[in-house]
Amino acid sequence: MVEQYNAIGKSGVVGPQQNVLRPGGTDKVEPGQDFKSLLMKSINEVNRLQTEADEATVNLATGESDNVAEVFTAVKKAELAFQTLMQIRNKLMDAYDEIKQMRV
Repeated sequence: MVEQYNAIGKSGVVGPQQNVLRPGGTDKVEPGQDFKSLLMKSINEVNRLQTEADEATVNLATGESDNVAEVFTAVKKAELAFQTLMQIRNKLMDAYDEIKQMRV
């Protein structure tokens, strides 16, 4: 689910046009939330998903759980969240490189 964002305003605050879901979560983004906070929340969410996937894998390996579908879902969810975060990072690095090459 992709929602559009308004341009970053003069105050440096991202203003969503609509409430947007965080990747992998159900929490809404608060209007006027700065980009740093949004990025840190996304990183923490990816970390949480990877921790859950690791725990589910360990539980399956030790016999505490026998639900393979649940483990597979947790691992795929963590993998997709990480890939999305890496694509965001790559786009940010590309934008930074372009800005760095601008002549003043």
